[in-house]
Amino acid sequence: MEQSATLDIESLKITQEQFILASQSLHLQRPGCDAVYPVGLYGWRKRCLYFFLLLLLVTMIVNLALTVWIIKVMNFSVDGMGNLHLNQDGIRLEGISEFLLPLYVNEIQSRGDSLLVLRSEKNVTLNARNNQGQLTGQLTVGPEAVEAQCQRLEVRSRDGGRLLFTADEEEVVMTTEKFTVTGSEGAVFGHSVETPLIQARASEDLKLESPTRTLTMEAPRGVEVSAAKGPLKVSSRKDLQLESTEGEILLDANTIQLGSLPLGVYTASPSQASQEQAVYEVCVCPSGKIYLSPAESSSTCQAMSNICLWS
Repeated sequence: MEQSATLDIESLKITQEQFILASQSLHLQRPGCDAVYPVGLYGWRKRCLYFFLLLLLVTMIVNLALTVWIIKVMNFSVDGMGNLHLNQDGIRLEGISEFLLPLYVNEIQSRGDSLLVLRSEKNVTLNARNNQGQLTGQLTVGPEAVEAQCQRLEVRSRDGGRLLFTADEEEVVMTTEKFTVTGSEGAVFGHSVETPLIQARASEDLKLESPTRTLTMEAPRGVEVSAAKGPLKVSSRKDLQLESTEGEILLDANTIQLGSLPLGVYTASPSQASQEQAVYEVCVCPSGKIYLSPAESSSTCQAMSNICLWS
């Protein structure tokens, strides 16, 4: 019994010694280490961060408000923007549209109840190109003239079936039933004109005039000049020549008058000529000049008449 009590006292002493040694070791001075800095933003850095976050939030709100305002003003929708509508057939524009750069389209068509108007401060130019990009046709509407550059220009009727006017490098063809010139000076042709009929309106006169040159009408089967309901007048400043190379010149009328012809004298003395002579004879000089001579029982034409000598 005494031996066991002695062992307990010794084990208790050993435990107390371990406790004392352990408590003493806690009070030992630890070796020095680096300084510890606090983690985080403090002071003016923290205030700047909050300021930038606030500024970013305000900018986002302003951008969102501007985006909503632009969508409202420009009238954006699922179909398009404002007067611009997108559909399966193409693009539809309503109102006035302005294009600052070239426009490439396949077809431009207006609505059924309105016109298509193209406006420009300088000119409107329409170009047509082939597969290689080469210019094949061009139509320019300018402030001074309308110019068309193409190999062949065609003008068709309203239904598009009848050809009315064609023009190319070789000829100009008009297939209309009537060609009307309403200018006060008429139509001026620098060279020959080929046509089967030249006709004036029912209430107007037809006048063919060459002020400085000659007027020539030719046809392989003849030229017919007729005035159905009025007089026919042919005048010339100098000579008027009717020539038939293989036929005859026929003047067929009830009355044929040759005015302002010179009057020849048949009697030997001019004083013996009757002042009351009413019938005359038409005489022709060898040179072709025509004059009048008082009619008698026989011909009074003289080849050596003074009128023939004057010619």
